[in-house]
Amino acid sequence: MNLPTWITFSRLLGVPILLYLLSHPTETVRWISVVIFLIAAGTDWVDGYLARRLDQVTDLGKFLDPLVDKLLVLAPLLVLIELGQVPAWGVFLILARELTIAGWRVSQTKISGANIWGKLKTVSQIVAIALLIAPLPEQWIGVALTAFWISVGFTLISGAIYLLPPKQPQPAS
Repeated sequence: MNLPTWITFSRLLGVPILLYLLSHPTETVRWISVVIFLIAAGTDWVDGYLARRLDQVTDLGKFLDPLVDKLLVLAPLLVLIELGQVPAWGVFLILARELTIAGWRVSQTKISGANIWGKLKTVSQIVAIALLIAPLPEQWIGVALTAFWISVGFTLISGAIYLLPPKQPQPAS
């Protein structure tokens, strides 16, 4: 495994830590969780940058990166359901998209990187989860939930774009 792939794998270590911390959601622990979550999420950019910069883009990295992203996103969302902060059906929409695209990718002969919609999905999910984890004042709850629903929207749009067949050029008449 190369350095970018190791960084991707290290992001996975944040998942059990987040699950443990968020099961004891004091104000201090929630702030610590936000920091850990954002550091773990930030490594997504770092590993991609290094893979391209060092010319170390691999099929393993293209496979692991979105898988680890899904685990890093879904783990805190499941805890947020348990804490009553987000509805289960909203998280189900995210989970359904992720499982559908993962299954679709398995059938592909070539693994492609994320497109702009996939990147918007990931960034919107990171922002929403950070806002939902943070112990913000009451007036920020609406902002956090709006960010969550925006991320659900980007998640569904990006999934639909992955599944739509590419446009074929029309022959000249």
